[in-house]
Amino acid sequence: MTPGELGRETALVTGGGSGIGKGAALKLASGGAFVGLLGRTEDELEETLTEIRKLGGDGMVLVADVSDARSMQAAVEQLIVARKGLQIVVANAGINGTWAPIDDLKPEEFDKTIAINLRGTYLTLHHAVPHMKKSGGSIIVVSSINGTRTFTSPGATAYSATKAAQLAMVQQLALELGRHGIRINAVCPGAIDTEIDDNTRVRNKRQAEVPVSFPEGDIPLTGGEAGTVEDVAEVIAFLASDASRHVTGTPIWVDGGQSLLR
Repeated sequence: MTPGELGRETALVTGGGSGIGKGAALKLASGGAFVGLLGRTEDELEETLTEIRKLGGDGMVLVADVSDARSMQAAVEQLIVARKGLQIVVANAGINGTWAPIDDLKPEEFDKTIAINLRGTYLTLHHAVPHMKKSGGSIIVVSSINGTRTFTSPGATAYSATKAAQLAMVQQLALELGRHGIRINAVCPGAIDTEIDDNTRVRNKRQAEVPVSFPEGDIPLTGGEAGTVEDVAEVIAFLASDASRHVTGTPIWVDGGQSLLR
């Protein structure tokens, strides 16, 4: 994406302080978008905003919990007051949560993953879409290969369920929102070099896993090397731009062919 390609459009990126969200925010800002960085960790968001401004872009920090309706409403309204419109949404905030056998996975662990990954996606779109209907635009939901193509991660029931549901939401809403000039698509990353795995709680893995033997180098395109945040951010930027103007309701797997082996 070249500078200025997104003109003066306004983007909202949830989970914008780290990982894929941060990468997407930097990429969109480099293309000219003003980026609303939404998340719970203010210092991370401020660091991302500093990097954006060093690139010559601009944005603002929006501290909110994606699973909380009131804080999400307030954050989106704050962005709208500042910018008078919204054209791009990247619904990225999410957690891996707890991975455990279904009879060991606690209700509160299941509920937390659902609340952040799925309710958070719903609340993001619920509060953003009314503003997008005024101008049209593009929504990108960050799903995963888990729950859409692969089902071999031991104990990842809650996580995979949210990722499958996100793709279903994208395809459902592509029809609903098309008349308003709003496109919505999903990116489904495979193994990406981020810190999200550091926040994954895995318990009794052996009770849930099924032995699977993969060919040497289980990411064919890179010989087993995980993808980068930049790899995903480039696809998000494409979906946000007019270059994808006739693409909606579509999942794009960003995994170097990894999910085709599983």
